[in-house]
Amino acid sequence: MADTFQLPGFVDAHCHAFQRALRGRAEGSDFWAWRDAMLQLARGQSPSQVRHEYVAVYEELRHAGYTAVGEFHYLGLEEAFAAAEAAAEAEIEIVLLYVAYARGGIERFRQKSVVDYLEQLESLRASGARVGIAPHSVRACPRDWLEELGAYAHSHDLPLHVHADEQPREIEECVADHGLRPVELLAETGCLSPRTTIVHATHADGRELDLLAEAGARICACPTTESNLGDGFLPISRVLHRGIGLCIGSDSNVRIDPFEELRELDGIARRQTGRRDILSVDDLLSIGSDEGAASLGLEAWPTIEIDAAHEQLRGVGEPLRALVHSCSADVVVR
Repeated sequence: MADTFQLPGFVDAHCHAFQRALRGRAEGSDFWAWRDAMLQLARGQSPSQVRHEYVAVYEELRHAGYTAVGEFHYLGLEEAFAAAEAAAEAEIEIVLLYVAYARGGIERFRQKSVVDYLEQLESLRASGARVGIAPHSVRACPRDWLEELGAYAHSHDLPLHVHADEQPREIEECVADHGLRPVELLAETGCLSPRTTIVHATHADGRELDLLAEAGARICACPTTESNLGDGFLPISRVLHRGIGLCIGSDSNVRIDPFEELRELDGIARRQTGRRDILSVDDLLSIGSDEGAASLGLEAWPTIEIDAAHEQLRGVGEPLRALVHSCSADVVVR
């Protein structure tokens, strides 16, 4: 066997780079306490801090085998430009999923209007940055914002990414406000299409999954973060049965390892079904690369090299299977 072999680079379709600093904090508390800690961290971010610290996170992603990242960014416009500069220095492809935030969160997240948001988005596009429309959630964006954002993504052929069905409380509040579950509301407001990626969907019900399948939308699973935050499990076999595309994200970056994300995803499927043949190696590699690229609207992204002589691959007869099911990101050639 050759000393190295190439694979398409992994694609991190959902990343909050600044949250890497949260690892180890707020352990033993619930999601909402963790969210409070995250908001406190977000308050202190500056363009210079983002420019400096995101390089380190993006280099970690690059060294782990991610060669493209979708940065789900809600820290402000100048910080978005800084994130793009950091990605260029770290030599990782980036799509800025620039977040629309009408209410909730903290002041720095919010725009005054959809017009204000779109002007900021267009200033990023004018600089040459690749961008996507990103209503933060149905909590953060009212119906009229969602309608405007869905129409804009359609008319400009842009990716649209949105958090949905991550937590039961989110669903309860959406039903109370709209009489609809989150994905149902997204469907009614024109936010579902083949360009759409729903982040998490851990608590999506059958009707919501049917809507995603009908629209040709994807789901971005972030298993290590979802595990850390106690979000729950994506109903993977029901997702696959409907032909819904899947990709992965590092999300809060509690761990940075695409192999671990894929194994968590496969492990969930095995535990839920009692079977070991739900996802093939080819399926998992596609979820880790091609599907993520498609969710971000990328047609090309760098490859990676795997150290075939690494001790984790020593003596194996089927290196791809061993790579996906047994190795860490240490096997990626730095």
